Amino acid sequence: MQRFAKLLDQLILTLSRNSKIRLLTDYFKTVPDPERGWAVAAITRDLEIKSFKPGMLRQMAEQHLDPVLYGLSYDFVGDMAETVSLIWPTTHGTNYLPTLSDVVETLDQATRAETPQIVEGWLNALDPTGRWALIKLITGGLRIGVAARTVKIALAAYGEKPVQEIEELWHGLEAPYTELFAWLDHKAEKPINAARAPFRPVMLAHPVEEKDKERIDPSHHMVEWKWDGIRVQAVREQGVARLYSRTGDDISGAFADVVESLEIDASFDGELLVYDPDKPPFAVRSFGDLQQRLNRKTVSKKMRQTHPAFIRVYDLLWLEGEDLRSLPFSTRRKRLEKLFEAHDFARMDLSPLVDFDDWESLAQKRAAPPLDAIEGVMIKKSDAVYVPGRPKGEWWKWKREPFIIDAVMLYAQRGHGKRSSFYSDYTFGCWRDVDGKRELVPVGKAYSGFTDEELKKLDKFVRNNTLNRFGPVREVRHEPDHGVVLEIAFEGLNKSTRHKSGVAMRFPRINRLRWDKPPSEADELATLEAML
Repeated sequence: MQRFAKLLDQLILTLSRNSKIRLLTDYFKTVPDPERGWAVAAITRDLEIKSFKPGMLRQMAEQHLDPVLYGLSYDFVGDMAETVSLIWPTTHGTNYLPTLSDVVETLDQATRAETPQIVEGWLNALDPTGRWALIKLITGGLRIGVAARTVKIALAAYGEKPVQEIEELWHGLEAPYTELFAWLDHKAEKPINAARAPFRPVMLAHPVEEKDKERIDPSHHMVEWKWDGIRVQAVREQGVARLYSRTGDDISGAFADVVESLEIDASFDGELLVYDPDKPPFAVRSFGDLQQRLNRKTVSKKMRQTHPAFIRVYDLLWLEGEDLRSLPFSTRRKRLEKLFEAHDFARMDLSPLVDFDDWESLAQKRAAPPLDAIEGVMIKKSDAVYVPGRPKGEWWKWKREPFIIDAVMLYAQRGHGKRSSFYSDYTFGCWRDVDGKRELVPVGKAYSGFTDEELKKLDKFVRNNTLNRFGPVREVRHEPDHGVVLEIAFEGLNKSTRHKSGVAMRFPRINRLRWDKPPSEADELATLEAML
């Protein structure tokens, strides 16, 4: 467990993806089976400890920790796992340190009644870093800034294999992945893909820059709208149907209505959207409506009725046993069009093509699309084959310019990893009139878009202008003539009943710092409401 805890600690403090990959490959080289396999499952979040629930940790804290010390510590730290791991009383003479395999395999066999006592013994034996890793592991809160695909890239680097081979095998493998590691160690043949309806690694696009326009010939490219949903892959094979995210996560449970509608053996690439059931077929609704169905294992019958999902399809990768990825995009598109002519799909439609004569006409369409659910255009080379990753010069995305507002910093919170000692996460607000009085109301939160030097200035301002402390959060001075104005860029706006302001931003980030501007000149909430 100590080796796993050390790995997690290093990964959290490492920002570079390549450095994280090196840490993972070094771990795979030095840690034996099944330990390294359980680590992979834990980091990719494919591991679930069913016998331990977060409520058990609260009960253990109440029984073993001083309530005043726990309350003050939790108020400052703001994270239960970190608090408990730091102030758990050390028990001298406890020599046995559990391995990661011990933890996973023991809790897999334990009852819920037995689990608290087992975990208590491990907490007594481990140091604070080990306790933190143990708690995060067994409560399902292991978020360390490492994507599942990063782990797969590290596995590929370790075994000197193409990452797409691992991605296509992934859903047919089971933790602790001993077959996979035997192949990567060159001790066994490649595992047979046991998964029907497998994921096929996706092809991605590059953003269009001014210098790229000279290289993109309209006569050799095809253009589609870029829809404001999430990229998915819908696959059906021999009676098994699955829906994958662009990173290969199986999200079938949250969109069973879409999965159940797949009626032919094929692999479709497209955009997952939500439509209005009371309007013409597939009238696209906002990303906020789709977001209500994301990150759920199951969705209620009512939600499926009020927020029905569908796929706007733009590519065909595999059809009834034939792999089409090596064909040109124009050929795959024709096959897709014929398929839609022959079938009336209940939860899929075909993404329309957009006329593209020159950059001027395309720029006009990009700036004023026919629907709010469009966030730009996709430009695809007609003869481009479908390859994993982001090949240069094949697919391009040209998004609309972001929305811009000026807002005032209201609250600040410490960051994570390298930024853990800086106040780098900022809640910002806009003005509104309430009974003739002007006040600031929170409208969003941002933690990116500034340089290290700007971060130091912001951190200093927060520390010198703190009004109140709420655990790890500080309220920052914000008056009409004193405060920090942040120019915020964001991709879209949705109505929200969960936020006091009534709006929710999509992908907000700090565009620049307006030290020159007094808070009184920041935007009104009415400006955002008008955008809706």
